[in-house]
Amino acid sequence: MATSLALATGPACRAAEDDAAQAWAIHGQTTLVVQGHPSFAAPYSGPNSLSPAANGRETVDVTLFAGVRPWRGAEIWLDPEADQGFGLTDTLGVAGFPSAEAYKVGASTPYFRLQRAFLRQTIDLGGATSVVDADLNQLRGRQSDSRLVITIGKFSVVDVFDTNDYAHDAKHDFLNWGVVDALTFDYAADSWGYTYGLATEWYQGAWAVRAGLFDLSIVPNSPQLDPTFQQFQMVGEIERRYALAGRPGFLKVTTFLSRGRMGSFADAIALAAQTGSTPSVASVRLYRGRAGVSIDLQQQVTDSLGVFFRAGLADGAVEPYEFTDVDRAVSGGVALKGKPWGRPADTLGAAAELNAISEVHQQYFDGGGLGLLIGDGRLPHPGDEGIIETYYSVSLAHFIEVGADYQFVNNPAYNRDRGPVSIFAARLHAQF
Repeated sequence: MATSLALATGPACRAAEDDAAQAWAIHGQTTLVVQGHPSFAAPYSGPNSLSPAANGRETVDVTLFAGVRPWRGAEIWLDPEADQGFGLTDTLGVAGFPSAEAYKVGASTPYFRLQRAFLRQTIDLGGATSVVDADLNQLRGRQSDSRLVITIGKFSVVDVFDTNDYAHDAKHDFLNWGVVDALTFDYAADSWGYTYGLATEWYQGAWAVRAGLFDLSIVPNSPQLDPTFQQFQMVGEIERRYALAGRPGFLKVTTFLSRGRMGSFADAIALAAQTGSTPSVASVRLYRGRAGVSIDLQQQVTDSLGVFFRAGLADGAVEPYEFTDVDRAVSGGVALKGKPWGRPADTLGAAAELNAISEVHQQYFDGGGLGLLIGDGRLPHPGDEGIIETYYSVSLAHFIEVGADYQFVNNPAYNRDRGPVSIFAARLHAQF
């Protein structure tokens, strides 16, 4: 993450051991991504297909991060944001979508939303203390190695779960959805990726245990969250930190269980056969559950080189609720700082991912069904969706980065009849 400077800090007003704590801070960031692809082979297309014609889109966002420390160990953050732009083909056509800066809601003119509004309380439980640097949504302060952290309010589930230093922030590192997060982690969110909920984290020695309860959308893939909280998600995560050859690393195991009105693919296919219609999971939704599990591995290899790996599995009989159309996924890659060629603040990254769906999920799409992001009208020749991504980010100053990104997508939307497609992007990011 790029260095972040506080605009202002409050006076030291805590006990002597807290003399490094900020009382308040304001940060800001803006990110522009321009992404496009040339034309590619596609003998047919459906309502949710990536357009085979040459296509280009841009997204831009401007975010203010305002934080205050109301009492010891507590932080309140508000993140108002202005957004504008569209993902390629209105964020449709690829299960591992190529830009995590593109929301499922696009607009040609800027609009404003309060994306985060949360309280975080850190309770020290003893052990050695260390200084926490100031950053976006983080005040400078101290924390003990053993601690309890409670976050409540509106934020993103992946602010807390499935985090990774090398592949988790599309403003700085990889762009593809399936590289920055585990695609099978169907985390609760509105169309912008945020929800209301509660997360608790317990750190003890080399271990961390996290648990959360979050609100689902009112219907799958909706801009509106369920106001009754009757549709919800439980998330759990265990993390083990370690050192390999003196270099730090971790392994995380993340699980989720969503409870809400979801459709079964088999039920949708059966109803379509009875009525002579196109299968639709929206027509067969019942209150039921969908679960999944994923692993997240990070390892520093040298002072400049780090590697990462994710793999996940989710219930392939029931429709994904929030994220994307994936039942099995694996991804991994490397991130290399530019110190070997005299550019220590630059980063070169390379990653690959492979996404898959269940057999009944394939049958649903072959019958003309539509998913969260994909649906070519038919799928006679299904195959795993494979994506390769590489990027280079140049640090122009301590607060400005520019970068280039390339992605190669084979079998977009699991369809051997369409593609492959090459996707190019340029990114500009600034923050203070």
